[in-house]
Amino acid sequence: MTATSKAGHRLLFRNVRIFDGVSPSLITGDVLIDGDTIAGVSESPVGNDPSRETTVIDGGNRVLMPGMSDAHVHLVGNANSYLDMVSGTEAHIALNGLAEAKNMLHRGFTTVRDMAGDTSSIKSVIDRGLFEGPRIYPSQAAISQTSGHGDFGFVYECPTALGGNQSRAEEIGFMRVADGPDRVLAAVREQLKKGASQIKVMVGGGAASMYDPLYTVQFTDPELRAAVHAATDYGTYVATHVYNVTGIRRAIDAGVKSIEHGHLADEPTIALLAEKEIWLSLQPFALGDHHYPDPDRAGKDREICSGTDKVYEWARKYGVKTAWGTDLLLEPQLAPRQSEMAARLGDHYSNIDALRVLTSGNAELFRLAGERDPYRQAPFGVITKGAWADALLVDGNPLEDLSLLADPSKRLSVIVKNGQIVKNIL
Repeated sequence: MTATSKAGHRLLFRNVRIFDGVSPSLITGDVLIDGDTIAGVSESPVGNDPSRETTVIDGGNRVLMPGMSDAHVHLVGNANSYLDMVSGTEAHIALNGLAEAKNMLHRGFTTVRDMAGDTSSIKSVIDRGLFEGPRIYPSQAAISQTSGHGDFGFVYECPTALGGNQSRAEEIGFMRVADGPDRVLAAVREQLKKGASQIKVMVGGGAASMYDPLYTVQFTDPELRAAVHAATDYGTYVATHVYNVTGIRRAIDAGVKSIEHGHLADEPTIALLAEKEIWLSLQPFALGDHHYPDPDRAGKDREICSGTDKVYEWARKYGVKTAWGTDLLLEPQLAPRQSEMAARLGDHYSNIDALRVLTSGNAELFRLAGERDPYRQAPFGVITKGAWADALLVDGNPLEDLSLLADPSKRLSVIVKNGQIVKNIL
């Protein structure tokens, strides 16, 4: 059965073991939600207020934890196939993205950072309470150079920098190709104008794109500094897609705050991230997470996956601020793998550290958006007084068995976002 809390309505969880998003041990008690925020966490029973309508959920000693977050999603890219993106109308693409947003919420992801795609309308519909979905930190179109990771124009088409037309990826707001500091400045400001919380720039080759081997370094120093300057002027930051050492170090020198991926880094470069306090937004990629129709891109994917274990090991060794994301793309049938990849964090961390990353850890990265943070009025990723009321009631103890998160349909008994019950199977 599914119920929805009304504005100003109270929701009380009784008899739950609480993981607050930070502490290494559980406490047993009650959690009171008033409207869209948490009103209190108590180890003693919270009394009923007869003057207020209150929904009471007896947790039966289940674990209550914060809603999870995904630091690297592509809502429209994840929800649509390559054929959808090439031939579907913009409405078709957006509505598939809206449907996938609901699916993500029902997997327990109450907040996501979208790292390429026109999600402003999807975010607006969700924020107004008209449709179920997570909070979205949008990047809008990711910014690429010509022949870079975000250039999906065909080789026979003239680049926009030389007077050609936009590619399909640009037409639908998934990518923006820009060459030279002036055009990069304009591209960054365009995404901010469209509601971006942070800026995504492609600084190296990738598996999904056609023209850029993984060793390539993309955007010159002046271009990258222009992007960082424009984002900083708006109180936010630049995150960069990049795998290789040279690209990571160029991004660091330019002043970016988050390295997306980094699977081909070496140990000194990971140590440098720790020294500079730069975030590593890493995905626990494994073979089978993505499929490519040609041997070149399949080979790039294998090379990327081969670096996963080493980079996680070095990130732990040097204490790098590490976020978690999925980066699933263009294979809608694989979208549920998001939950499996969350549980896969247990291959690299203790269960408690993995849960911290999935909740309060990712939230710390999202907050770098500063004044561009659309949800800055309250904390999230924690169960504490004053935080956004996002919570998951887990059938079982994820501190002992992280694999519970891989089966949200059975193991997430109750899902609450913004004080509203979006799932209740008790």
